[in-house]
Amino acid sequence: MEALSVADLTPDAFAPFGTIGMPLGDGAHGPGDLTGDVPLDLSQGKPRFYIMRLEGRAGLTFEQLARHDHVTQCLGTIDGLPWFIAVAPAEIAAPTLADIRAFRIPPKCFVALGRGTWHAGPYFTEGQRDFYNLELSDTNTADYTTCRLAAPARFAT
Repeated sequence: MEALSVADLTPDAFAPFGTIGMPLGDGAHGPGDLTGDVPLDLSQGKPRFYIMRLEGRAGLTFEQLARHDHVTQCLGTIDGLPWFIAVAPAEIAAPTLADIRAFRIPPKCFVALGRGTWHAGPYFTEGQRDFYNLELSDTNTADYTTCRLAAPARFAT
């Protein structure tokens, strides 16, 4: 099993995969390019914003990545604890371990994945966590492509 080194989340490091949403004052606007306001594409269907309860991800290992070609997906935790995500560029047809980058997502921010960005996660060390998720109502059925890795990977924490 390959261990992926986990990088701190920065706008520059995450730019090939999407943007980072950070806290802004009421009525304020971020630069919209790398942090703060995030560009969204929800034009291909009916948006769905919900709290996603995840269980059984405490092992920090994964064997496949998924992508959504028709939507930008926003993910963040509602409990203020850090979590992990692995990503690979959208333009790669079948990512390998060499293409994947792992990030630790700190509390009080979220990630907006660019359309087609490969991802595995959210992952965490607790038994159960709740995340907010903005995608389309049919993202996980009509816009869900997966790629299985040659061998399992894990987040090296």
